[in-house]
Amino acid sequence: MLPDLIGERNLEEDYIERNSRIIEDKMIWQTDEALEIGKKLVDKELNTGLLDFFIKPVVKTFYSYWSTHDAREGTLKQIRLTLDCAKLTIENGESEEAFLEIIEEHFPTFLDGDQTYRQCKGKHKNYDKLKSITKDIFITQVQESAMLLKVKDNVETYEDLCRVGFTYSKEKASFSLKRQLDYKHEAIKIVERDHAILKVPTGKNIIVRVLRKGFEKTKTLLLHRLDLIFDGY
Repeated sequence: MLPDLIGERNLEEDYIERNSRIIEDKMIWQTDEALEIGKKLVDKELNTGLLDFFIKPVVKTFYSYWSTHDAREGTLKQIRLTLDCAKLTIENGESEEAFLEIIEEHFPTFLDGDQTYRQCKGKHKNYDKLKSITKDIFITQVQESAMLLKVKDNVETYEDLCRVGFTYSKEKASFSLKRQLDYKHEAIKIVERDHAILKVPTGKNIIVRVLRKGFEKTKTLLLHRLDLIFDGY
């Protein structure tokens, strides 16, 4: 009986790790794509705007360093932490109590990798609102990652994983994606209302415009890809 139990456990670990690799690879690819979109938007803003000679190189240098180091490294850290927390959730039988303990224990690390923490002033009056939204994002990402990690079917791509994970329901997948997008929209709105929350010393208007345009472009791409996943297979 014992060998059978060991075999079942190994099989479970195999599909969870397979799914984890599929999700991680896709999220890294999407991160790099979003940063490249941002880079192009910054270049466009700097080339078309009537900016002070001093501001242009400062903004360009800031975005170049931020996208290569802070943003990419922080986001990769968040991706891996989210997957680790999703695995812990599964290991603990997905009990609500255990899930909440996992969130509370690991959210500070998630926040440390988030641009809310890195690029916004912690003492600003609206910082706690941003922090709360970031926690909501973390919670939903862990929940949805756990759901996808449990897929046992023989899947090879992220698209296949999503179709099976959301039980071939475009409505469920759309709800999940739009919930994430709504959280990010709310976070950007807070920054748009008061640019003073940003730590950057100059060019805040440009950064905020790029943030909004980058979000809208990425949103369009993600919604289009969702259509392809569920309508085009």
